[in-house]
Amino acid sequence: MKYNPEAVAALRPDYLGFIFWEPSSRFFSGEIPSLPKEIKKIGVFVDATITDVTATIEKYNLDGVQLHGNESPDYCLKLRPVRFSKPHRSIEIIKVFSIKDEFDFSLLRPFENVCDYFLFDTKGKLPGGNGYAFDWSVLKAYPYTKPYFLSGGIGLENKNDITEFLKRPESKYCHAIDVNSKFEQEPGLKKIAELKEFINVVSKL
Repeated sequence: MKYNPEAVAALRPDYLGFIFWEPSSRFFSGEIPSLPKEIKKIGVFVDATITDVTATIEKYNLDGVQLHGNESPDYCLKLRPVRFSKPHRSIEIIKVFSIKDEFDFSLLRPFENVCDYFLFDTKGKLPGGNGYAFDWSVLKAYPYTKPYFLSGGIGLENKNDITEFLKRPESKYCHAIDVNSKFEQEPGLKKIAELKEFINVVSKL
């Protein structure tokens, strides 16, 4: 999110993401408007320092972080006990892994106990927002019970593919569908009508 978070929030998504990686065209530096409490505000980071992540969580009262870089299991572990000036709370940690044509799922084992979710995105030039999907059949080999986000170039044209995917065994631990660039007029400005249509399709499954 960057330009129209309130309009998107009116659609009642489960999460809204705000990118705090400065090279991104979606870099967020404004004020997050008041949002419904049930929508979780997620900060997206790429190899930021623990100090910077903690300060940003505190500043924007974030509910979680999405880690898009080469953050280690130890890095994730250090974020878990972070304490804030407001009532002590934990934050959700979403660790991103990029997939192309295949993936070694054993790489996830060290992260199992230090993050809340995995997110599978398409391997591309940028850490996210590349606009194309990976081959979801790779997830047939997913060996864990950790819930995951499905991401990577998902657009309205994929609504039938999503419907079919969510009927298959490999979707058992799919916690959320992450959408971004395919629903934008420009980076950070979402197409509300198309998002509404997509949410209506997915919410019926």
